[in-house]
Amino acid sequence: MYIRGEHNPPHFHALYAEYEAQLNIQTLEVIEGKLPRRALAMVLEWAAEHRTELMEDWNLCQAKQLPNPIKPLE
Repeated sequence: MYIRGEHNPPHFHALYAEYEAQLNIQTLEVIEGKLPRRALAMVLEWAAEHRTELMEDWNLCQAKQLPNPIKPLE
């Protein structure tokens, strides 16, 4: 997530090598961009486990505050 200039719907950015995608936090749909299938599956698994934390971080970013770290996929 970026602190400045983010737009609705609430989303996060996932980066993998030269790929980037923006995913809607509430629906976990890809809004923009793309990731390889395996990377996308891992991102979706991680995001499903941390959806509440992602929304909390989204709200912090909207308030121009730093987001909290979220554990990686184990």
